[in-house]
Amino acid sequence: MLSFIKKEPVLSAATVAALVSAFFVKPSAAYLDYIDFSVIILLFCLMTVVAGLMKTKLFDCISAGILRSSDKCRTVGILLVNITFLSAMLITNDVALITLVPFTVGIFGKKKSLVPIVVMETAAANLGSMIMPFGNPQNLYLYSRYQMSMSDFSETILPYGILSFALVNIFTFFLVKNDRIEADTEKAVHIENKRNFVLYLILFAICILTVLRLVNVFVCLAAVIVCFAFTDRKIFAEVDWLLLLTFCAFFIFVGNLGNIETVRSALSSVVKGHEFIASVLSSQIISNVPAAIMLSGFTDNARGILLGVNIGGLGTLVASLASVISYKQYMKTENAEAGRYMTVFSVVNISLLVIISAVYFLFRIM
Repeated sequence: MLSFIKKEPVLSAATVAALVSAFFVKPSAAYLDYIDFSVIILLFCLMTVVAGLMKTKLFDCISAGILRSSDKCRTVGILLVNITFLSAMLITNDVALITLVPFTVGIFGKKKSLVPIVVMETAAANLGSMIMPFGNPQNLYLYSRYQMSMSDFSETILPYGILSFALVNIFTFFLVKNDRIEADTEKAVHIENKRNFVLYLILFAICILTVLRLVNVFVCLAAVIVCFAFTDRKIFAEVDWLLLLTFCAFFIFVGNLGNIETVRSALSSVVKGHEFIASVLSSQIISNVPAAIMLSGFTDNARGILLGVNIGGLGTLVASLASVISYKQYMKTENAEAGRYMTVFSVVNISLLVIISAVYFLFRIM
């Protein structure tokens, strides 16, 4: 048990929280309504497709291309962080990290620079995703919940998006040493099984269209299951099922909180007039997506909630479940250092949270 808790601390904490909350809300079939199965299914599909693409050596080919352009950790790290930031705007923070963290691990391997680069990619994904309404789940929800216009959304978010882009580049520059990446850049790397490669790219495109709500999530699920059933059934064993259970546990915990009257009353009195602070603080405990859903029922201040849950994605590991994805991906690497990762993660995220929050309050004073 202790070994499992040490290996899966986030899942363990989420499970304990869900179990404790069950003492206050009687377990029933209604628990199923708490779980956002669209998110769970999409995560499953993305993890499966990315695992398939990795088997075709796609990321090895991209790694070889980047390393031929530069063999310096800092240059490559900044490039990857920028790619993560920009791609998260379009394909969500979860998708960007599921795609790019394994790729980064493949490039840096056992280099000390791996930890700060993965941490900065995580921050970049969380901050970059806030710039577009479809960049992350909380934006999609709030954009619809408050019937925001694109101009209102951009006016609220864009200044902080520009600031965030500058900050992640500055942090990456100082955190990543300019060591040389030891790699055989002359070794030829080719795509393996081109038929599967094309098929998996099509599946990846279907996943992206599903994120954009242009394809039904069950159509995406059916396509992924059928295709891999015929091409590589063993890939299903590589899916991080425990990560999916972590999401389910968080959904149950948050759903139960919303059904405890004393909690709802307390939130109602606390949130109004303090939307930004309430969103930031609650995100640190229950993550920003559930925080957005819960707190939006107690205020009409869309801007305060929108900024709070996006900036609040910084801070603790569970503040954004996308951060959990990065952590889980890193912990799969050989000789992973959980303590070092959490130290760098905490310093970077708390620093960014303090700086951006300070700018928010400065804007309010002005």
